[in-house]
Amino acid sequence: MRLRNKPWAPEYLKENNDIVVEEASRWKGKWHDHFGNNHPLYVEIGSGKGKFVNELAEANPDINVIGLELYESVIVNGVERAVENRKPNLRFLQENAADLPQMFAAGEIDRLYINFTDPWPKKRHAKRRLTHEGFLELYREVLHREAEIHFKTDNQGLFEFSLESLSSSGAQLKNISLDLHQSEMEGNIMTEYEQKFSQKGMRIYRLEARLHHD
Repeated sequence: MRLRNKPWAPEYLKENNDIVVEEASRWKGKWHDHFGNNHPLYVEIGSGKGKFVNELAEANPDINVIGLELYESVIVNGVERAVENRKPNLRFLQENAADLPQMFAAGEIDRLYINFTDPWPKKRHAKRRLTHEGFLELYREVLHREAEIHFKTDNQGLFEFSLESLSSSGAQLKNISLDLHQSEMEGNIMTEYEQKFSQKGMRIYRLEARLHHD
């Protein structure tokens, strides 16, 4: 993904610090206090331009939603969407997925979304895939015992890798779809990439997983 430089982005994000949470680690274990309620907490890793989390939050006012995106020039798009239609249950974090345990306490996240992540197709880069066993260990630290991971991709190789990785970790898998848009699933919220790929007739792969906890 080519990132366009947006020199105005840093100031814009600071101006909207009611939506973009700075120093997320200070809210570790206290996100319910931050939102002012005890609603379930759903997190998307790599929220991109923010279409998914904005629509998820709007459709589910009784759920707290956080979009995690590392790149400043990308996250600002999601924040712009949120500013146009402010939702009290939506926040953004400009953070790295590898730092999840520094931002969330054990069992604090009720659902994790991983949508159209970089497939890192070269074998030597496997550890960077967000469904690699190393990341699954991080997720296990912060996910509630009954929490689910919802994963979508257009990349068959990544999907097969994810199925194997999750299965090897002892995860329970369900609602596996090899062609989501030809399935009977209702209420699917599409990302920007999903819209683009589906319009080209490409298959969308999807699964839900519950990680094993000792």
